[in-house]
Amino acid sequence: MKFPILQNVVILSCMLAFLSISAQETNAPKFGKGLFNLLGKDSTFTMKVGLRFQTLATSQWDVINGLSNPESSMMIRRSRLKFDGWAFSPKLKYKLELGLSNRDQSGASEYTSNAPRYILDAVLKWNFSGNFVLWFGQTKLPGNRERVISSANLQQVDRSLLNSRFNIDRDIGMQLRHHFNLSDTFIVKEIFSIAQGEGRNITKGNVGGHQYTTRVELLPFGNFASKGDYKGSDLKFEEKPKLALGVAYDFNNNASKTRSNQGSYMLNDTGFYSTNISTLFLDAMYKHKGFSFMAEYADRDAEDPLAKNSDGTLTGDEVQVGTGLNLQTGYLLSKTVEVSARYTNITLDKSITGKGAENQYTLGLSKYIAGHSLKVQTDLSYTDIGFKTNELLFRLQVDIHF
Repeated sequence: MKFPILQNVVILSCMLAFLSISAQETNAPKFGKGLFNLLGKDSTFTMKVGLRFQTLATSQWDVINGLSNPESSMMIRRSRLKFDGWAFSPKLKYKLELGLSNRDQSGASEYTSNAPRYILDAVLKWNFSGNFVLWFGQTKLPGNRERVISSANLQQVDRSLLNSRFNIDRDIGMQLRHHFNLSDTFIVKEIFSIAQGEGRNITKGNVGGHQYTTRVELLPFGNFASKGDYKGSDLKFEEKPKLALGVAYDFNNNASKTRSNQGSYMLNDTGFYSTNISTLFLDAMYKHKGFSFMAEYADRDAEDPLAKNSDGTLTGDEVQVGTGLNLQTGYLLSKTVEVSARYTNITLDKSITGKGAENQYTLGLSKYIAGHSLKVQTDLSYTDIGFKTNELLFRLQVDIHF
């Protein structure tokens, strides 16, 4: 391990958290609702401690006159420690989430001081007036719905190609959130965010402007059970139809990465190349009696997508401009078994990126032993790739969430 001091600090902090149980009023929640809850003796804070991890096995083949070049792997896809509660007042909530697996920490560079990226979320949420809540810290930006859905609550093994190509992920900054009722059942939710625009855990290299994101959601039939508009599958078997419609627009001023605040930095002879990047998201979630349907559309554009040196010559880097469409549905055959299907299309601007369209078709099967808290999921995907060899991918994953 390259960073034993930081690793030991994390481990020591976890041990101290467990040892502190004896000094606090505690109660053990039901499975899937955290390892334990803490309540300060003077009732000035609460803390719920949670743990989860996913074990993933994959097999992949190239499709060239049959199957060839087989590859297989097993990994701990995600491993997370979660802490949340309130401090001083129930109106001031917090969330801290640490990622411990290799995939959780990947992406370190000179702009993260060559350190692993343990921190996923570290955010305060202040309900300062009525339905207004101010978030401050590092967390997911209000972009596409599929990205905001926790990886613990996904309908299939992992998110779609649309999310991997277009999501705006996490960043550090402020978010203002509000909701109101148009009628007894019609709810409107609004979010406005200002972020650094470079992604999570960036310590230097913020050479551009800021990132501005606005999202509006419409729930004409009221709230979903147990916040089901941000969970895969209709495990609550909604008695009445529930629908959520969302639109989000993201503008990253003088962005220096190939995918807004994601992807790799675009460098030129003077340092960084930057351009204005905008991304539009449209999405919907529908659930009723075990049936669910989610749709998403993404469109990324840039003012000048081709990175250039000071003399106008091209560097070879470019913004990944284009569109994505994801359609996903599932049906629960029983309270614990679900079949699902997904179609994803990615169409990048070939004149800029040199890449053609991708179409991916996925069939999934899930066994919910204890809802999303303990489940086994498998899926099979065929990807028709216009600019390289087609692929077949099989995945099997076990997910446990305390």
